Amino acid sequence: MKNKILMYLFIFTVLLLIFQYVNSKNILDKYEVDIVKVKSQLKESEATIKAMEEQNFEMSYFNIDGNEDALTYFEAQGYDTEKLIPAIIEGLYNMNDYEGDDHPIVPYVSMTESKLLINKIRVLNHKWIIANFTDGEFWGEIFVSYEIDEQNQLKYKLVEYLMYPSVN
Repeated sequence: MKNKILMYLFIFTVLLLIFQYVNSKNILDKYEVDIVKVKSQLKESEATIKAMEEQNFEMSYFNIDGNEDALTYFEAQGYDTEKLIPAIIEGLYNMNDYEGDDHPIVPYVSMTESKLLINKIRVLNHKWIIANFTDGEFWGEIFVSYEIDEQNQLKYKLVEYLMYPSVN
């Protein structure tokens, strides 16, 4: 009787060990699959980040913030570029506050009930700006040159412009 109990106990122990082994192996296999998935996702994320960095570099190429020569030009003139660049942008946005139908720098008249407004501005370098404008329905872009005169006043000059054709 004692031998039978020991035999049953031995069989139960062996079955328990087999169950633990199979269960642990399944868990490890699942973890390996998960690790492979995570590594794959990490590689995809790294590739996406690299592509976004390259795109960001390309987008910042024609931007005064990434143009050391343009910033050096202003610094050599004695200007604080951290104050000057926002002032240049603000000067164009301030042109949106106008009376009547004629925008001070946009050479079009609104074809809707709304005023034409400069919407986005990118200072390209120490001489040029590109901006877009809209009246809410029609869109266009302007290319503007600018300079600072002897009285430290910003002067803007419209160089080129376009209005996109209506798609309606």
